[in-house]
Amino acid sequence: MSALASDTAMVMAAGLGKRMRPLTTLQPKPLVRVAGKPLIDHALDRLAEAGIARAVVNVHYLADPLEAHLRDRREPQIVISDEREALLETGGGMAKALAHLPDPFFCLNADNIWLDGPRNAFADLSRYWNPDAMDALLMVVPHARAHNFDGQGDFRMDGDGRLTRGQQGRVAPFIYTGIQLVSHRLLRDPPADPFGTMLLWQRAIDEGRLYGTSFTGEWFEVGTPQAIAPTEAALRRG
Repeated sequence: MSALASDTAMVMAAGLGKRMRPLTTLQPKPLVRVAGKPLIDHALDRLAEAGIARAVVNVHYLADPLEAHLRDRREPQIVISDEREALLETGGGMAKALAHLPDPFFCLNADNIWLDGPRNAFADLSRYWNPDAMDALLMVVPHARAHNFDGQGDFRMDGDGRLTRGQQGRVAPFIYTGIQLVSHRLLRDPPADPFGTMLLWQRAIDEGRLYGTSFTGEWFEVGTPQAIAPTEAALRRG
């Protein structure tokens, strides 16, 4: 296996899961089961398979059952970043957890499901990581390998891998998978109020320091109850 750029990943698990209602009325979205196990276990199992030793998991909505589920997990080792007092959004969640995170660190959404290509996603990110040029390296996927996704896409990518945002009302070729490799530099001077990662990404875009690499496997958006059955069918096919 290729050497990994980090031994730690942050797993974003604090969200309200509104699009997944009614399944999230009484449980947090990371505990919604797909193909026989909770969404967060799909992500954590992939971290363990890749050899990532630690996962920093942020919690907010229905945090107690999520913490209870994670308590006995040994691979990867779980560290909780507690956001019970206030939901900080994705950027604020990373900033709060920064003391637990090495430079750089992987970050992924707790509801990610994917099938790797020739290399696992974290080895791919590590292979292309250049800390001198990058504040963050995003794993992006073309529409053809983005299952259950019906949006217009998120980013354009030039020949060197630099990302820019898609234009309003026009299809962008690449979709963010929810997996990235992040430098502490991206998180410098964070706002005091809750904020999304896009605020940091836009600054990196303006400075020419937001990069992407195209995922070679198959990625599944599991944002609504309707996406669960087709995802399970695809996973059965392998």
